[in-house]
Amino acid sequence: MSHPSRSSALSWFGRLWSWLDAGRRLVLNLVFLVLIVAVVVALFKSRGPALSDQTALVLDLHGLIVEQQADDLRSTALQQVRGQDVERMRLRDVLTVLDAAAKDTRIEHVVLVLDDFEGAGLATLREVAAALDRFKAGGKKVIAWGSSYDQRQYFLAAHASEVYLHPMGMVFLEGFGRYRNYYRDALDKVGVNVNLIRVGTYKSAAEPFIANAPSAAAKEAESFLYKDLWSTYTDGVEKARKLPAGAVMRYIDGAPEGLAAVSGDAAKLALQAKLVDGLKTRDELRDWLVKRGIKDADPVKGFRQIGLSDYLARQRPALTGDAVGVIVAEGEIVDGVAPMGMVGGRSTASLIRKAREDDNIKALVLRVNSPGGSAFGSELVRRELELTRQAGKPVVVSMGDLAASGGYWIAMASDQVIADPATITGSIGVFALLPTADKAMDKLGVHTDGVPTTWLAGAGDPRRPLDPRFASMVQSSIDHVYADFTGKVAQARKTTPEKINEVAQGRVWTGQQAKERGLVDSLGSYGDALKAAAVRAKLSEGYRVAYIEREPGRMAGLLRALGGDAAVAWGQQVKAGLMPLGMPPQLTRDLQRDLGLLAEVVDGRKPFSVSAHCLCEPY
Repeated sequence: MSHPSRSSALSWFGRLWSWLDAGRRLVLNLVFLVLIVAVVVALFKSRGPALSDQTALVLDLHGLIVEQQADDLRSTALQQVRGQDVERMRLRDVLTVLDAAAKDTRIEHVVLVLDDFEGAGLATLREVAAALDRFKAGGKKVIAWGSSYDQRQYFLAAHASEVYLHPMGMVFLEGFGRYRNYYRDALDKVGVNVNLIRVGTYKSAAEPFIANAPSAAAKEAESFLYKDLWSTYTDGVEKARKLPAGAVMRYIDGAPEGLAAVSGDAAKLALQAKLVDGLKTRDELRDWLVKRGIKDADPVKGFRQIGLSDYLARQRPALTGDAVGVIVAEGEIVDGVAPMGMVGGRSTASLIRKAREDDNIKALVLRVNSPGGSAFGSELVRRELELTRQAGKPVVVSMGDLAASGGYWIAMASDQVIADPATITGSIGVFALLPTADKAMDKLGVHTDGVPTTWLAGAGDPRRPLDPRFASMVQSSIDHVYADFTGKVAQARKTTPEKINEVAQGRVWTGQQAKERGLVDSLGSYGDALKAAAVRAKLSEGYRVAYIEREPGRMAGLLRALGGDAAVAWGQQVKAGLMPLGMPPQLTRDLQRDLGLLAEVVDGRKPFSVSAHCLCEPY
């Protein structure tokens, strides 16, 4: 028989729980309702007030132009360590805004402000420049202004209708090419030996770690590459500014005498060379634009205007219907799962599979901007593209600034490969780096010993000298991967491995040079790749473009909510920790970059790990 007080207590707790549960559901429902209202309000507010006539679109470009935003803390911190601006804009957004503005009768002109623009590769610059030219083709003007112009900034400015420079500014053009550090003697002094095992005469990416100067083959290949890139740059500027051929080189070669003749006034020199149309301070530009347009009620703005992000928010892409799917392969290639801004073999293959199984995706464009990385990860992506073609969906590869080594490997299973003339591609070769530090440990008085059951147990141990038998096995593995690489390229390009070997050997080419050697099908833009895919899929005009991307991780969401400040702070802390006291900043940046790349290549020390990486950067 139950006690009356106990029954009463249970009944009271039961009623209390019912009230709490009802309250919980009420609160959750209210929160859900508030979220729904907030989303609806945001959708309507994102368009902002109605856009008035005679509005200027202000493109105040900040940071770098990239294909895809990186969404992990590690990548953001590494960007900071390497001296790169955290702020990044997507190329697709810049192109969308310019192409929409070209058709918008309310947008009268574009004001291009470049002071905070950190640059992009030449192929990306050409994409934006082409969009500026399309805008001008409709009879609208582009006005560019800068307090000074570096080489990348000026390439975009040159495509404006009118180019203005601050009276204390300058146009600084320096050409392509670079000086690199070589670490052989330094590594010898500390007792570190970097064993390079490779296939390819021109596979020179790791030479800084095994030599004190570039090889003759490396100099030959780089000279051939840089001359073609520089020709593309100067031809583009001279055509845009209607200057005679050779004007840019005359400006550079005659800079000492020319600057002396104008008493050191670099802005006047640029004006005399017709690189700019006039000299104006920022306030003079604002007053001039007010006279040309409509004065804004906001005195801070001065003239009627809208910015890039606000105008982008007004664009409403189609969400249903037949589409060309786009998968971005940007960054280093790794084996497994990687966040946006890197290429994961498994994660990117999964995205391709997702596109293949989507009935609304009728064709696929792989947009590549990658220096390569893991050969295995590259093959996972290539194989998934091969299956997509076998399933009947066309695949078109669009090469951006960089599609080299593993970045070229993933392009082989496609119906068409389209590169920009300034794309850096090729680098068909493989290598492995096996650093050993046994001499360094001897200097420190640290010794390693043990009793493994087989000789292979310690064969790849960096604390011990490299076993020749292990080196032989790695070389055999690399030879096999190279043969596989060139064989797949030969099959894709419908030729023989012997002919491919003649243009392979780890050598890099511009897109123009690659086209001449049969490594790509045609030269063109990202837009050309979308059109080619649509034609192959027999899609009508007005087809949808759908980007298939991984959802941002939790940390990425937090960083974006914080405006990226957390990532910036962390990156600065890492950078400060790596900054050697008293070392020149340029040398510090070089060391951070080179040693960071070395760490990426040898990370994990997996047995027989083979890299298809060009260790190169876009120009």
